[in-house]
Amino acid sequence: MEFTHLNEEGRGHMVNLAEKPDTKRKAQAKGTIHLQKTTLAKIQEGKISKGDVLAIAQVAGIMAAKKTPEIIPLCHNILLRGVDLTFEVSDSGITAIATIHTQGPTGAEMEALTAVSAALLTIYDMCKVIDKTMEITDIMLLEKSGGKSGDFKREHTKS
Repeated sequence: MEFTHLNEEGRGHMVNLAEKPDTKRKAQAKGTIHLQKTTLAKIQEGKISKGDVLAIAQVAGIMAAKKTPEIIPLCHNILLRGVDLTFEVSDSGITAIATIHTQGPTGAEMEALTAVSAALLTIYDMCKVIDKTMEITDIMLLEKSGGKSGDFKREHTKS
């Protein structure tokens, strides 16, 4: 078996993308943090002592998307054309949804997943003083488009 991320000596290397054509690409990922109802209410009422939880989590997710190659080994730097992070609040928690747009020789799935992860971890960090039961779950790629492997759209998700 030939491994794409190992060189002839069996050590890690970044795949050469020099010959791959640039294509428009989009990736969308989501994940959920489950919280106590009282914690959720405090977030919605702006009563978390550290500040506006969702505003800070949104910025954290965008920053994380931009830093993905610094924390994921062998991940390429890509030119992000757009990063959007939204939140859906339900009775049991908050779902973060990241949408990444780029044009280049490789996709943005890792950036979308990293953005969601950082946003949820930021919510956790900002609320941990009042809620030790929080649980981050179901981080997943929802869809991706562009590139050699084609389009992907998840048919069913938990939630």
